[in-house]
Amino acid sequence: MTTEYRVRLDREVCDGVFACLVRDDRFVEAADGLAAIEADGDGGIGDDASSAQVVAFDDDRLAAAEQAARACPLDAIDVLTEGDDE
Repeated sequence: MTTEYRVRLDREVCDGVFACLVRDDRFVEAADGLAAIEADGDGGIGDDASSAQVVAFDDDRLAAAEQAARACPLDAIDVLTEGDDE
């Protein structure tokens, strides 16, 4: 079953702990040493990777995104589903 959701990563809060990377492989280490969200399958990083990123997904990987958000010690990641305020 697929679910529409958005993942928001506040890169200004991120300090490169990378707990998210081991829980969801869409999180990657960007060139600046902070986490970023890979928006597509070919390594592209979604939106502007310099500050906050919001990337929309429609797939069956909501649980992985939620695990990555819970693992972030700085609460830099939010997973938003329909009805959530951004």
